[in-house]
Amino acid sequence: MSKSRMEAFSDGVLAIIITIMVLEVKIPHGVELADLRPLIPGFLSYALSFIYLGIYWTNHHHMLYVTHRVNGAIMWANLHLLFWLSLVPFVTGWMGENHLAPAPTAVYGVILLLAAIAYLLLQHAILRQEGPDSTLAMAVGRDRKGKLSPLLYALAIPVAFLRPWMAATLYVAGAMVWLVPDRRIERSLSQAEPEVSAVREA
Repeated sequence: MSKSRMEAFSDGVLAIIITIMVLEVKIPHGVELADLRPLIPGFLSYALSFIYLGIYWTNHHHMLYVTHRVNGAIMWANLHLLFWLSLVPFVTGWMGENHLAPAPTAVYGVILLLAAIAYLLLQHAILRQEGPDSTLAMAVGRDRKGKLSPLLYALAIPVAFLRPWMAATLYVAGAMVWLVPDRRIERSLSQAEPEVSAVREA
């Protein structure tokens, strides 16, 4: 089956998630700059979640770019990922409104962990479809970054009940791991193109 409908649907859902999230950012009742101070925790939570959603969108785009077709397992794995991402606005607002209280901060980590696992499951489903010699398989390799992120989230969840600010630092660290553009797929494509051209010329 063609991947175009799944890609368009995913882009639309992520756009709606971001829109819902920004609507949760409260407008101050006053007109002074000091009135913005109580909103800082909520804004920082929003900024962190926006970065995470942006990371998922860019990586999702790269992964589907080298995917030739999809099947039922891939579509359900994609829906599974979108389900957890759709909860990001809720946990973002809860954590921001309560200024990094332990329970909301821990639940934020739970959603990040489950979304990361869902992404790995989607990646695995696509790799099964594309095969071990595919561009995606060559790009992913051992996938150290993909395995490190869930470990950071899993560590942050219990830490949130003891030192919420340390858990938040781990969430930021998890984002920083991916904030540097991941060029593995682009490099694999650039390496594959000369080989394809050589085959065509032969």
